[in-house]
Amino acid sequence: MSKSRILRSMLYAPANSWRMVNNCLTGAQDAVILDLEDAVPVEEKETARVFARDAMPMFEEAEIDGFVRVNSWPTGLVEEDVSYVVTKGISGVMLAKTETKDEVLRLEQLVGEEEKKKGLELNSVGILPLLESPKGVHNALDIASASSRIVGLAFGAGDFLREMGSGFAVTRLSAEEYYLPIIYARSRIAAAARIVGIEAIDTPFFGLLIDIKGLVKETENVKLLGFTGKQVTHPRHVDPVNKIFAPSEEDVDYAKKLIQAYEEAKARGAGAASYGGRLIDYATCKIGMDMLAKAEWIATKVTARREKVF
Repeated sequence: MSKSRILRSMLYAPANSWRMVNNCLTGAQDAVILDLEDAVPVEEKETARVFARDAMPMFEEAEIDGFVRVNSWPTGLVEEDVSYVVTKGISGVMLAKTETKDEVLRLEQLVGEEEKKKGLELNSVGILPLLESPKGVHNALDIASASSRIVGLAFGAGDFLREMGSGFAVTRLSAEEYYLPIIYARSRIAAAARIVGIEAIDTPFFGLLIDIKGLVKETENVKLLGFTGKQVTHPRHVDPVNKIFAPSEEDVDYAKKLIQAYEEAKARGAGAASYGGRLIDYATCKIGMDMLAKAEWIATKVTARREKVF
């Protein structure tokens, strides 16, 4: 399957609330994650599975990538979760608390069996491991390269800090204060994702919901670390996150002019050129080309969403 996706913003919703599931059909998020894990009480798991299954075709029609966060392997619920949610329209399965390559391979087998059983296109359903523990972070590269189905690595800072002995750090500290304790985990996950060529999706923002300034600052910082998207827990966080992970108009204009300068130098037989007082070569040009490709892809996706939803 193709790993190429735009997953700037991934909005969570508890799968046992049909109202909240429906609310996710509007808005500008690139993807929705319907949660079967922490947000759903045990007695509501079956209802959540049914709602998640029935919602996937709606998200596909709305041009939104639909993911479902299934429970972790130690719960004994993964098989039942997957049997429900691997269905027409689903983009991928997020595996909670992923810690090893073997866990991914077990999920890969289950997903493949469900595709065959239900007549879905083979290898069409992606896997998004959620790394939430020191062990999972340590094994990031092994996990990222475990399966061709993997579309990205996602980070969960809350459980990670709890296991590191930091308790309620993310809910009591400011984003600036908890940034340093998780910078190693973030860097390791982002690097692993980049090595394999998949998306790196940051943890949700744990500051106050109204602290958009804090959200923006944190998102700008993790973008510099190599992240390409962010999980979000409130619709008001979608637009700021989307904006940061999309090339700006200034970036696009700069990239076009830089590429032109390089191509003109290349036509003269030079392997490098000067633009804006800086030396540019093919590697610099490639960054510009990748940026333009991403901007075009986002524009196409946004147009398709407007036609379907707005």
